[in-house]
Amino acid sequence: MYQPNTQHFAPRDDADFLRLVDEHPLAWVVSAAAPGASATPLPLLPDLDEAGQLVAFTGHFSAHNPQVQELRHDARALILLSGPHGYVSPAATTQAQWAPTWNYAVARFEVSIEFRPAEARSALERLVARMERDQLQPWTLDRLGERYEKMAQRIIAFRAHIHARRATFKLGQDERRSTFDEIVGHLEDPLLVAWMRDFNATRC
Repeated sequence: MYQPNTQHFAPRDDADFLRLVDEHPLAWVVSAAAPGASATPLPLLPDLDEAGQLVAFTGHFSAHNPQVQELRHDARALILLSGPHGYVSPAATTQAQWAPTWNYAVARFEVSIEFRPAEARSALERLVARMERDQLQPWTLDRLGERYEKMAQRIIAFRAHIHARRATFKLGQDERRSTFDEIVGHLEDPLLVAWMRDFNATRC
């Protein structure tokens, strides 16, 4: 299968990273120094600086997750994000020698984890507000009432400070216009098609 030169598929600007985490907030948090590389899937929220640049993520672990102790010992971690993706068959094109490929949007962040127990409520309120934003009657944390205090004891909030990042947005940028049009016309995933059209706006 065709393996791309990732330099051709770099993010255009910080907004691409933000879009990825906003639309696909479930990430893998991987302990970089732990034997066996412990990993936990967690929804994360982006933290921006005064200039609007992505500098960290906010999330929370279950307090009983063994990875918490690993990260207390060594705060280094990787955060892996995956956005829309899909297989592209040669059947999508009329080119006889066109090879199959996979289109995708992914990002990798090197971070250090800072646990912030006192920020559990604010972290949860932010997360709930994000996830409920499209509901006609958004659910809020206040509806838990007295149950909140018991639940809060079972989680621990954290901030993941970003030290380095790398992303690949392989979304058909290297295809001829005619071939690109054939591919998006063949694909059945509307989300992947939307991302491909956005990254190829000059040809759509």
